[in-house]
Amino acid sequence: MFVGDSMTIGRAGDFTWRYRMWQHLDSTFGGPYRIVGPRSELYEGSDAYADPDFPAHARRHLAGWGEGWQHMAPLIGPAAGAARADVLLVSLGLIDLGFYTDAEQTAANVRRFMAGARAARPGIRMVLLPVIPNSRAEEDATFAAEVARFNELLAKAVADLTTSASPVLLAARPEAYDIHHDTYDGTHPNASGEHRLAGEFAAVLHQAWGIGGPYRPDRVQNDML
Repeated sequence: MFVGDSMTIGRAGDFTWRYRMWQHLDSTFGGPYRIVGPRSELYEGSDAYADPDFPAHARRHLAGWGEGWQHMAPLIGPAAGAARADVLLVSLGLIDLGFYTDAEQTAANVRRFMAGARAARPGIRMVLLPVIPNSRAEEDATFAAEVARFNELLAKAVADLTTSASPVLLAARPEAYDIHHDTYDGTHPNASGEHRLAGEFAAVLHQAWGIGGPYRPDRVQNDML
């Protein structure tokens, strides 16, 4: 299950990093799997994905424009339970820090989210992405410090709460992620940014749990900008 904010749900005309992950898993998984979640649309209910052949069964997610950890914490238990999710790939945090909560409050919502997911699915596995580079952090030193503080607290939550029964791992911030090259507005990923995000999740799945293989953009739609 893909969980996220506007960078995950995408808008009309986007491929989304979810699409890149579907292509990656289809080419490397080597067995049956399902992408699950209660939603399938892009922002504002659009179904205008950049690839109209993106199959309906692979569009599933739990993501929302303007939704963050505080919004997803009460939703994840029912969503994961209903869909019988085994693995969560989560990209959240920027919207929280930008509009709703400070670093400490956001980290507390991370812990609420994990507890809710485990209450519904005790053996669930999670991969969490730190807040990635964005234009506001580049322009506002105070906000950049808040992002850095949250990323530290996120890493601490992962270290504190991972268990052998329900492992939680931290994905890397995408190497050499450049908001002037990998986004279309300083925040939301374009094609190259989508590949970078998908690649970080794919690396954790493959290296930690043997799910899929190494991420190779040449195996998926190679339209990097």
